[in-house]
Amino acid sequence: MSMYGRDPWGGPLEINTADSATDDDRSRNLQDFDRAALSRPLDETQQSWLLGPGEQKKKKYVDLGCIIVTRKIFVWTLGTILVSAFLAGFITLIVKTVPRHHRSHAPPDNYTLALHKALMFFNAQRSGPLPKHNNVSWRGNSGMRDGLSDNSVNKNLVGGFYDAGDAIKFNFPASFAMTMLSWSVIEYSAKYEAAGELNHAKEIIKWGSDYLLKTFNSSADTIDKIYAQVGEGDTSKGPSPNDHYCWVRPEDIDYARKVYECHSCSDLAGEMAAALAAASIVFKDTKTYSQKLVHGAKTLFNYWDEFLWGGAWLYYATGNSSFLQLATTRGLAKHAGAFWGGPDYGVLSWDNKLAGVQVLLSRLRLFLSPGYPYEDMLGTFHNQTNIIMCSYLPVFTSFNRTKGGLIQLNHGRPQPLQYVVNAAFLATLYSDYLEAADTPGWYCGPNFYSTEVLRDFAKTQIDYILGKNPRKMSYVVGFGNHYPKHVHHRGASIPKGRIRYNCKGGWKWRDSQRPNPNTLVGAMVAGPDKHDGFHDVRSNYNYTEPTLAGNAGLVAALVALSGEKSGIDKNTIFSAVPPMFPTPPPPPAPWKP
Repeated sequence: MSMYGRDPWGGPLEINTADSATDDDRSRNLQDFDRAALSRPLDETQQSWLLGPGEQKKKKYVDLGCIIVTRKIFVWTLGTILVSAFLAGFITLIVKTVPRHHRSHAPPDNYTLALHKALMFFNAQRSGPLPKHNNVSWRGNSGMRDGLSDNSVNKNLVGGFYDAGDAIKFNFPASFAMTMLSWSVIEYSAKYEAAGELNHAKEIIKWGSDYLLKTFNSSADTIDKIYAQVGEGDTSKGPSPNDHYCWVRPEDIDYARKVYECHSCSDLAGEMAAALAAASIVFKDTKTYSQKLVHGAKTLFNYWDEFLWGGAWLYYATGNSSFLQLATTRGLAKHAGAFWGGPDYGVLSWDNKLAGVQVLLSRLRLFLSPGYPYEDMLGTFHNQTNIIMCSYLPVFTSFNRTKGGLIQLNHGRPQPLQYVVNAAFLATLYSDYLEAADTPGWYCGPNFYSTEVLRDFAKTQIDYILGKNPRKMSYVVGFGNHYPKHVHHRGASIPKGRIRYNCKGGWKWRDSQRPNPNTLVGAMVAGPDKHDGFHDVRSNYNYTEPTLAGNAGLVAALVALSGEKSGIDKNTIFSAVPPMFPTPPPPPAPWKP
C-alpha cells in the first residue's frame, strides 16, 4: 500500500508505508536516483538537499545574520557603498569650497519701493522731541512750547504732526490721516510686515494718537472743548508773525503760537473718535493702550452721537451694537448725503468720509451679514459702494480724465492727487473684499465687471503718480530720477545750520530759484493741473505742497497694491465684534378682513 504525498517541486512523491527504513536510510536511498532524469534544473537549495554535500557547487557565502549572500554580491555591495560615500564627500567638499552664488529674490515692485519713501514723509512732519531713529537728518526738535506759549490755554500740546509745508497742527486732517493709516494696517498688516514697515507704520500711528489724546480730557467721560489747532495761518491782519506769514524752519520758530479751541465741533469730534477707535484695533494686543484709545474715542463720540464715520469705527473697536445702530440709521445717512449724487459723490477726502463709510460697512455685510435690523441700510450702503466703484471706471463719465489718464475727482480744481490716492485705495480694498468673499466681481447696470478691473484702475492712477504720465515725472519726492525739486515746505527749503532766519529773513529761500537743499523724501506734492501740466515752483502750493492727509492715502494705496499677492486680513477688524446671531424680523401684523 502506498500514499501519494505532494512533491514540493511540482509532482507526486510515492511513499511506501511498508518500508520501515529510517529517515537516514531513505535519505541515502535517494542517492540511487538517475539524476539525469530530473524533469527540470534544481536551484541551489534543492541541490543541497538532493545531490548531497559532495556535489555542491563550490560557492562561498557570507552570513550577515539576517540573510546569507554570496561573497561576490557582498563585495560588490560594499564597494558600491564605499564609492558612493567617497563621491558624496567629494561633492560636499566642492560645494563648500566653491563661492556660493545665492539665488537673488525678485526685486521689490515699484509700489513697495515707493511705500518705504512715502512713510518717511511722516518722519519729516513730526513736531516735538524727535526720536533718535527718526532718520531725517535736517529735522530737529521743534514746537517744544506748543500750548504753553499761549497764556490763555497753558496746556502741554507738544507733539503731533505738522499738516503740510507750514508748521500748523490741524486735528481734523491729522485725524483723517491716522484713520487711513490705521485702516490700511488693519487690512494689510501682512503686506506691511513683508515690506519691513509694520513697526514703522504703527509707530507713526501712535505718534499721532498720543497727540490727539492730549488735545482733550481723554480720561473724562464727557468733555466740553477740544484743542483743535496749534499755530495760525491768518495773514489778513497784516504782517504779524505767524505760521503762514513767516518762512522759517520749525526748529527756529521764536514767536508765540496761538491755540484754537472749539466747543461745538461735532465733525471734528467724530473724526477724532474714528482715528482713536481705528488705532485701538491696530494696538489691540497692547491692552492698556488700546483701552485708553477706546475710552477717548467714546468720550469724543458722546460729544456728538450721530456721526457715520466715527460710529462705524467705534462699532468695530468695541462691538457695541448701539454704535452700529447709529451708523445704520437711515435719517443720519440721508443727512450725510448717502441718497443723492452731487458732483463729489464717491470722493473720499479728509472733509468728506461718506465713501469710506460705505465701503467700511459693506465689509460688514459681505463677511458677517448681521441681518435684521441692520440689513436695510447695510444693503443700501453695499449698493452705493458698487455705484461708486462703477464711477471710477473709464467707461463711465462721472469724472473726466486728463489726456494722460489721471481721473479728475475734484473736477479740474487744484491739488488733485490727494483724492486720486484715496480712490485707488478704496478700489483695491473693495476688490480684495470681493475676492475674500468669493465674489468674482460686481454689476454696473446690466454689465458685469471683474475685480481685476478695479485693481487695474488703481494701478493706472498710482502709476501715473509714480511717473507714468506725459511729463515722465514722479510726483513723489525721491522716487525715480525726475521729481519736484522745489517743494513748498519750509523745513526742506532752508539749509540746516547755525544761521537762524527771522520771520521775513527766510523769504529769500521761499523765493529762491535753486532746488531745496533738503530732500523731503516720500512727499507726494499737490499734483498737476487738468491738462497734465505741472510747475515746479516753490511759491505755488497748488502744485508743490504736500499734505499729511494726502500722504496717508498714498501709503494706504501703495501697501494695498504692493507685493505679488492680493488679499486682506479678514478677521482682525472684527476682533471686538461678538458672534452674529441675526434677530428675526417681527411677525407681520394680524390679518384683518
